[in-house]
Formats: sequence, structure tokens, C-alpha cells
Amino acid sequence: MNPNRDAALEVGDLGVHFGGVVALRNLSFRAVPGKIIGVMGPNGAGKTTLFNLITGVYRPSTGKILFGGMPLQGLSPSQVCRAGVGRTFQSGRPFANLTALENVLVGLYYGADARRMRAADAKRRAREILEFVGLEKHADRPVSSLNLSERKIVEMARAIATRPRILLLDEPLAGFNPLELEPAVRIVRRIRDELDVTVMWIEHIMKVLMETCEHLIVLDHGEKLAEGSPGEVAADRAVA
Repeated sequence: MNPNRDAALEVGDLGVHFGGVVALRNLSFRAVPGKIIGVMGPNGAGKTTLFNLITGVYRPSTGKILFGGMPLQGLSPSQVCRAGVGRTFQSGRPFANLTALENVLVGLYYGADARRMRAADAKRRAREILEFVGLEKHADRPVSSLNLSERKIVEMARAIATRPRILLLDEPLAGFNPLELEPAVRIVRRIRDELDVTVMWIEHIMKVLMETCEHLIVLDHGEKLAEGSPGEVAADRAVA
């Protein structure tokens, strides 16, 4: 079963504990297709844990995760990816010894259907993705020679290459200087607008999330503190 393009991500009463430590408790929400959804909260709030649960890195202790009606809990990360859930990582994990083009090719072959593509077609598609994110001139450079923001954009391109229906971005702007922020935000908007991909976005730059996202989920100590539009969240006394 493959979710359709308008598939919603639904989380119900989700929880996970590690030994006696509760990392996430009774979390429920619905990620509406076609939106950019921000996930906010202090360090240790459970944001990355949530992404790890959705993508099969962790197994939930309680609750359910559905994507287009298909249960994700119990699937491996590769199965979740091929179901249409793409992801970047907080620490940034491109393959430093490979070129930018080769990194994107990894995403293509890991994703939904590129294993049936001819090598020439896969390379052409990988170059198109690098052009989409503005890194086409660096296609044949080793990732180790790129700066931090360029490496993070390569990771975003690799995630796009898996052909996701929803893309989970974990602090993609961490370490960017002020001049690098707006071009990166434009890429995120274009992913939603031009590729028709729903975006869930963890970020500590609150101004960016408030100005870019249509919907926000605020976590604190593993529980949902608030949810709604940026205006609704800003007016919520629990957040203030």
C-alpha cells in the first residue's frame, strides 16, 4: 500500500520511553497535506525523538503513526522512506568522501523507484535536483570541500531525491549565517510549492518558523504545549 499524493500524517497518543525516562507522551496531531508545519520547543522537548519515531529509527512504546492511512510503526527506516517520508538529520550526514552529485544519487537509489532508472537518467535527475537547490556548479566537488551551509543543502537535495510526499527537516538552518538564511528558506518554500511536498520543520530560529509556517506544534518535556497558526501560538499563554 502506497499513500497517495494528498496523504496526511496522523499521530495518535504517541509515546516512547527509554528505561524510566519518558521522552514523548500522549502526542496527537494531523499534518495537513500541502502545508509547512513547524515543530518548536526547547532542547530536550522531544522534537528529534518525534522524527525518529515517524521514520522508524525508534519504535513507539504507545500510540500510532499513520501516513495516508498506512501504519508506519514497525516499519524499517528504508520502508518508511519508500512509503514517501523523507528526512534530513540535525547533525547533517552527507557522505563527505562522495561528490554532491553522488550524494544525490544515493538518495535516488534509496528512494521510491529510481532503482528501475537507467544510470544516465539517474545522473540527469540528480543534476536537476542540484540545480533546484542552487548547487549545480558544485555537482562534481567532494562534499568535504563544501562549507557548512552547502553541505546541509546537499543533504536536503539528497532527501528530495527520495521522492518524498512529506519531508521532515531537522534544524536545516543550524550554523547558517544571516546572509544564507533567506536563500535556504526559499528552497523550503519551493519544495512545498513546486514539488508538492508537505514539510515538517524543526528549527530554533523562531522568526523563520513564525514567518514561514502555516501551522505550528510546540513541544515541551515530551508533551504538546500548543498547536495552531503562528498567530494562535503566539497568543497562547502556555507558550508565553
